[in-house]
Amino acid sequence: MEPGIDIIYLDHSLLVVNKPPGLLSLPDGYDSSVPHLRTVLEPEFGRLWIVHRLDKETSGVIILARDQESHSHINNQFENRTVEKTYHAIVCGKLDQEFMTINSPLRSNVGRRKRSAVDPIGGKSAITEIRILERFPNTTLVEAKPMTGRTHQIRVHLYSIGYPILADDLYGDDNETPIINRLALHALSIKLVHPGTGREIIFKSQYFQDYKNALAKLRT
Repeated sequence: MEPGIDIIYLDHSLLVVNKPPGLLSLPDGYDSSVPHLRTVLEPEFGRLWIVHRLDKETSGVIILARDQESHSHINNQFENRTVEKTYHAIVCGKLDQEFMTINSPLRSNVGRRKRSAVDPIGGKSAITEIRILERFPNTTLVEAKPMTGRTHQIRVHLYSIGYPILADDLYGDDNETPIINRLALHALSIKLVHPGTGREIIFKSQYFQDYKNALAKLRT
């Protein structure tokens, strides 16, 4: 197994890991030889089903099912929006509001770069709750909870209100001297109902060292 993939939880139904930045969640659409979660994990844990995804440069908690029944059970929870996901993001600029709800419909695959964009007419419903965690002179650490699951939702919503995530080269961070060399977005936790026990369970992940270093620099 590739170094740096920490196992958060393992049983007969689920494998939960802390995905490192730079590793794909799903196979590359152009080059099938590029490593992704299943190719890295399946040699040790057997066949796995992808339940949800994180962008390549996003780190954090991600769940894989170990059988088809568990996969279907968790998929239903995602479709019914009963899964609670929490992210941390370092954004450009200093937000004033302690809490806000961004309710802006999104349309995906826009333009040559296949970005998502706010589209009040043709977009699909997209809601993200934002809470301030820590302010710095020119940046802010925020907690983001997506109530829906649109492509790049947190990234687009923060960009749309003028606070793009640090080192997001797709959605507007032009900082020439970044304190982190990848998208400053971390999937902190996921709460759902365990498909085997029927009990609510929460999985939490730790920051990677580059994220810790970025926050340490901001706090000095």
